[in-house]
Amino acid sequence: MDILLFLDHTPDLSPIDLEIYKYVASHIDEVVYMRIRELAKETHSSTASILRFCRKFGCEGFSEFKIKLNIYRKALTEPVTTHAVDETSFTNFIQRSTEAFYQERMQAAVKLLAEKDLVLFIGTGSSKIIAEYGALYFSSIFSMAFHIEDPINHPVNFFNKSIAKNVCVIALSVSGENEAIINYLNHFISNDCAIISITNSEKSAIASLSDVNIPYYISTERIGDSDITSQVPALYTVEYLAKEVQKNKQAGTE
Repeated sequence: MDILLFLDHTPDLSPIDLEIYKYVASHIDEVVYMRIRELAKETHSSTASILRFCRKFGCEGFSEFKIKLNIYRKALTEPVTTHAVDETSFTNFIQRSTEAFYQERMQAAVKLLAEKDLVLFIGTGSSKIIAEYGALYFSSIFSMAFHIEDPINHPVNFFNKSIAKNVCVIALSVSGENEAIINYLNHFISNDCAIISITNSEKSAIASLSDVNIPYYISTERIGDSDITSQVPALYTVEYLAKEVQKNKQAGTE
């Protein structure tokens, strides 16, 4: 599931929460004027359930939730404006990439890759372009590296477990919540494939499914339903990871 309403992350929602969310998302114009009892009636839940739902969206109560929801509703109708590239976000990321947290994740990924013979890149949308580039970049230093062209319709059942144990999947996703990627990774997990993910946050479904997650934490940008968050950190991470793998291989032959 993608980012929900006015949040910049995906909260942990129960089945009841999801039903409330679905109603709210499809009836925003009505919900901003509803009373809590009216929403509870429409969603076949209780006022207590509505309050728990509001707290998961960072609100103390239903009134605060409606205020934030109304601001979000108005933002949806505002004309789209373009912004200059914020170079500081990139320089901040480069600085963070030198810190112990990032370096530890990179080395864990390198160690995992060193044990594998085949690397598969997977991504959709703009992340698909990075996946294609990653496969090309890795193929120059790895025995075999490919990208999954169509994860939605491309089956994964051609792997048997003896082959899968020598495979590492590198999944790319800004939100870390892409349903097609999640479904695909579940198939790989059932076949004992190793998984490395490169996402904007480690608090995501794809990150939780991975053996190693490398989060880059950059400000997200959206135009309507389109995610236009920069892919520069993901690209940098792919190249950095490839060079670390190459360095590791060279050290192993000396």
